[in-house]
Amino acid sequence: MLQQETQEEIIEEIAGGEFERQPVPRSNWKGWKSFLGMYAGEHAAGTEFVIGPLFLTTGVSAFDLIIGLLLGNFLAVLSWRFLTAEIATKYRLTLYYHLEKLCGPKLVKFYNVANGILFCFLAGSMITVSATAVGVPLDMEMPQLTDSLPTSLTYVVVVLVIGAFITLIAARGYDTVAKAANYMSPVIVLAFLAAGIVALNQLGVSSFSEFWNIWGEGSQPIGNNIKYTFWHVAIWSWFANAAMHIGMSDLSVFRFARKPSAGWTTAAGMYVGHYMAWIAAALLYAVYLRTPEAQAVLNAGDAPTVAPGPLAFNAIGWFGIIAVVLAGWTTANPTIYRAGLAFQTLLPAKRASAAVGVVLAGGIATAAGLFPAFAMKLLDFVALYGFILAPVGAVIVFQHFFAASAGELPDYEARTGRGYNPAVFWAWAISFGIFYFISVQFDVFLSFVTLPAWLLCGILYLVFSRRGQDAVLD
Repeated sequence: MLQQETQEEIIEEIAGGEFERQPVPRSNWKGWKSFLGMYAGEHAAGTEFVIGPLFLTTGVSAFDLIIGLLLGNFLAVLSWRFLTAEIATKYRLTLYYHLEKLCGPKLVKFYNVANGILFCFLAGSMITVSATAVGVPLDMEMPQLTDSLPTSLTYVVVVLVIGAFITLIAARGYDTVAKAANYMSPVIVLAFLAAGIVALNQLGVSSFSEFWNIWGEGSQPIGNNIKYTFWHVAIWSWFANAAMHIGMSDLSVFRFARKPSAGWTTAAGMYVGHYMAWIAAALLYAVYLRTPEAQAVLNAGDAPTVAPGPLAFNAIGWFGIIAVVLAGWTTANPTIYRAGLAFQTLLPAKRASAAVGVVLAGGIATAAGLFPAFAMKLLDFVALYGFILAPVGAVIVFQHFFAASAGELPDYEARTGRGYNPAVFWAWAISFGIFYFISVQFDVFLSFVTLPAWLLCGILYLVFSRRGQDAVLD
């Protein structure tokens, strides 16, 4: 009877096509083109319309921005290729099932809740971005940098409609998410390029030196933002997606790849999205800063609003509106999909489909989208969620590359009969506690301590596991 139930579960999972609790079979492996479109669409997307302008509010210089982004994005691509894709194509498991084998089902549930909620908040910020575009023809009151609550009833309705639509797409599974990105990404990339060119013309730029002088030697930060240097830009851009690469969240994506070399496709996202698109969006904001409206806000000592919809509309009209809406979708879709896989592991009996988890994630993301603070404080939020989630990925990386049993993924619960692995918990808790304290106590930029926390977590995990500390730490 038990064997029959197990077989039914396997058949049910295969029929669903998401393979949440088994390796992805060869028949479902995908070529590099599936990932190229997805990463280009996800990272030339809604976040870029916010992050680019926010770089201007930090007073960054031309050299620090342009060269810092080159280095930071290159390091991110290397992390995806040689860590995430390498491990994903070996085991072909979702992050959540992979962690369950290392941590035990009890501990991984806490991680999945934190992971899913943080991804929902990120997706919610992208729903906010799309809402600023839909709101342009509706004459909607746009959220300001200092706004935390919904700005109007129109804003609430727009967010709810967009959130429902995005959730519907994400709930249809990975294939639909990838196809949506493939269809939308060329339009979005073209829009960013066109907007950047139009903005350069509006700024009167006719040479590289004039382009360079838009940032020049930098300026004082606007509002309450800190001053960004070369290392702020480089390290922040490396770890902007720390949860996805060194945090191993994209195991859930690259488990479908035929080869680890599919990891190189992330360069499309980094250099089209996190380079060209960030700079293009910054140029749009530079145009807005010269308007009388923005100058009046600056003279009052505040930071002018960063509303992607109006910025894009002022540059390229209705094409800009369409691009911002699509950009929000292509970021929120895979983000809600990842969060849905996390929540699916919490649902009873392991029989609930991934779609149920995705719908739950979409509801939380839509609720988060009602609060503009997640989008308006995106630089700080992205640094925080990467710092929280990335160290857990070190457990997977150090297990794979340095543990004695790297040839086979151990199953902690099956081996010990215990539901949670204290070596994992204490490795994360100690590394997180030490470096978060350093960041707060000594006012250290949070992204600067992400890598040290990640390394310490991996080392502590090996030490606690190899020295048989489980019984002591439990």
